Amino acid sequence: MLFQVGGQGSRPTFFEMAAAEQLPRSLRAALTYSIGVLALRRPFLHKLLDYEDESFSLLMLVLEAHSLRTTDASFSESLYGLRRRPANIKINNNDDTLTATTTSQLRRRQKLLSLLFLVVLPYLKSKLHSIYNKEREARIQATLWGDENESYDFQQDSLLSTSASDSRASVTTRITKRFQKIVGFCYPLLHAGTEGFQFAYQMLYLLDATGYYSLALHALGINVCRATGQELMDASSRISKIRSRERERLRGPQWIKTLQGALLSCTYTVLDYAQTGLIAAVFFFKMMEWWYQSAEERMSAPTVYPPPPPPPPPKVAKEGVQLPPDRTICPLCLQKRVNPSVITVSGFVFCYACIFKFVTQYKRCPATMAPATVDQIRRLFHDV
Repeated sequence: MLFQVGGQGSRPTFFEMAAAEQLPRSLRAALTYSIGVLALRRPFLHKLLDYEDESFSLLMLVLEAHSLRTTDASFSESLYGLRRRPANIKINNNDDTLTATTTSQLRRRQKLLSLLFLVVLPYLKSKLHSIYNKEREARIQATLWGDENESYDFQQDSLLSTSASDSRASVTTRITKRFQKIVGFCYPLLHAGTEGFQFAYQMLYLLDATGYYSLALHALGINVCRATGQELMDASSRISKIRSRERERLRGPQWIKTLQGALLSCTYTVLDYAQTGLIAAVFFFKMMEWWYQSAEERMSAPTVYPPPPPPPPPKVAKEGVQLPPDRTICPLCLQKRVNPSVITVSGFVFCYACIFKFVTQYKRCPATMAPATVDQIRRLFHDV
């Protein structure tokens, strides 16, 4: 007999779940950026970037394990006041005794499987993604330039005087290449399947068609809900009880107990302030990203200068044709302009037939007497 758990807290919105899912990616980007900046002056930090997947997975393993142990939620879910609850409660009826399991806390198995889905599987997927990228690049190079490794391996296999170590190395190389080819073939299907299931569950969750935000939560039988005020108060008391029990388990002489107690206190302090510090790191990263992006945009943006003032109007030469007071009259024929045209060397407007005939004969502007050709005559389709 199964009953759904629905009274521990309200259902979080889709945007809360999406923000909690996105937080580890933002945290990883912030840590990678910070380590990269620090590595400019301390080159030994580059080793952390060489093992970026392992370092971040180890950090998240510690944070997720601590968060699941103390708050029954993942690291990012606890920041949004969310809690993980078993989706089903089992009620056992043995003879006349009714035993109901009414606890809303996660079982140990569910916490371990949550760690698997939160840390281990993303780490394996990241490594498979890097292997797939290498295999894809090698396949593209082989398509363009030919596969030199295969010809080299063929020549090595054809030699009869190969040592045992060389043969073992060649076998290892073949197994590695075979594994990379299998990953290169299977990873796109695996990635498309996981992303498709994730998208389907998110759409169903957004439409209130399911209570599970992801396939992992459905497989684990876990619902995510908002923590009530009483649960938040109980969490602090439970943490203090757990830590007091851990201090009681210390064994050995008094000075060893004191040393172990100091180490535990330091560990508790680091874990308690880890959330605040990491969120501050994400905020700092976003601020620096916005700052440098704005600076790059300002540097790359073209400089806008004010338009230059117009040149002074050309002066009419003394021996040139005088301009009539009426601007619609042609200075050459002293009639209203027909097919107005401008001579570009001066900007004065005439009838097309008049200016064409004058420039053809005298090679000059009639008003300014500046040298001109018929190629500098432009028709005007809107007379002013």
